[in-house]
Amino acid sequence: MSRSLRRGSIAAIAAIAIASLSSCAASTTPDTLQIKPDNAAATLGTNLRLNNIVLVTGVGTSGDYTGPANVVVNISNTAGTPAELQSITVGSATATFADAAGAPQSSIVVPPGGSVVLGGQGNPSASFSSASVHIGGFATATFAFKDGQKVDAQAGVSPDSGENGRGLYKGFGPTPTPTPTPAAAPTKAATPSAGATPSAGATATGTPSAAATTAGAPVAGATATATAPAAH
Repeated sequence: MSRSLRRGSIAAIAAIAIASLSSCAASTTPDTLQIKPDNAAATLGTNLRLNNIVLVTGVGTSGDYTGPANVVVNISNTAGTPAELQSITVGSATATFADAAGAPQSSIVVPPGGSVVLGGQGNPSASFSSASVHIGGFATATFAFKDGQKVDAQAGVSPDSGENGRGLYKGFGPTPTPTPTPAAAPTKAATPSAGATPSAGATATGTPSAAATTAGAPVAGATATATAPAAH
């Protein structure tokens, strides 16, 4: 084989190897595999950004789940005016807002040039009393603001790891509702014992005393006096 042929063969083999490596590299990119980030993020306009959007369910929950859940999200606002979050919905469920002390709020205000974290101790909260989600998957959460801006984000769904567990969302889940204590049964009123008799010395009304005598009756021990007819 001539040198020119050898060079041509080597060049062809190298080109095939490079093409194969390029195709492998392209097939492992996140865009090609459509891999979603662990924590969802969303941008509204040029000023609002929602980071690390997660729905946290109760301790020990798994699989398909319907019940309480808390929203965890960091909302930043780079505008010169405040932004007001009016609602968060998942399916037909709407979250209720509360401030850091637990007092109900109608909306969450994000200050200009600042940010607000929802969820966790010392922060305002957004809670669902009952939402239908799949734990370990994603749920569509819709965030609506007062100025009309609205965005749908694929929020991750994760359970609270509990006091003795480990995890990023330890203590972020809904607080279990205490079980009410059954009320004590009322005490029955005391009833008189059978055969009870009036106390000594009491006289029944309408009953004559033992010493009473019937009007007109002879006294016990008295002798009747007979009058003999006169002798003629």
